[in-house]
Amino acid sequence: MPAHTPRQTPPQSRLRISDVWKAYGRRQVLCGADLDVPPGALIGIVGENGTGKSTLLRIAMGHLAPDRGTVVRTGTAGYCPQQAVLNDSFTVAQHLRLFQVAHRLPTLTRAHELMDVLALADCGRQRAGELSGGTRQKLNLLLALMHDPRLLVLDEPYQGFDWETHQRFWSLAAQLRDRGCSIVVVSHLLHDRDHFDMVGHLRDGRLDMEVPAR
Repeated sequence: MPAHTPRQTPPQSRLRISDVWKAYGRRQVLCGADLDVPPGALIGIVGENGTGKSTLLRIAMGHLAPDRGTVVRTGTAGYCPQQAVLNDSFTVAQHLRLFQVAHRLPTLTRAHELMDVLALADCGRQRAGELSGGTRQKLNLLLALMHDPRLLVLDEPYQGFDWETHQRFWSLAAQLRDRGCSIVVVSHLLHDRDHFDMVGHLRDGRLDMEVPAR
């Protein structure tokens, strides 16, 4: 994997969720959830399907309002939702250009670095609708990373990855954490607990945090 080009470290970011509640009708999903993600931390969140993991992330990113509680988020953020938000008629290169304009990036240098890391370099002319599920997920992750955010919130980010890309993902995550990036990875099942500084179990609408055994 190509070495990451050193660059000046941007200001640090932080995410703090305090006593967050959320219900859908009579179904209470979150019941006073708390989460504190300091700079340079890699946090995993695990829970069964339907326990509110995606709801928690959408609230964390400001895409959904909680019924109660507070969310404090500082610095630039990148969000990789579970379902990729792609335009099937656009090529990979057109998606990069669209997000370059949206983030007001002067160049696509970082995006091209990430294309090499994620083995997407040969896919620039392919339309999103022609990509396999795993490759679509690579593009989904790339779009969340290309503006070099200080906080990353990733919902099932390696779904559909082959083993090599899975390993590349963790190598990249370690590099970002070492540069002070705060990372939250959500999954219904975490096989890679040794990568995390802390793991939160979402049960009965609350997060129970633990330090994984090394």
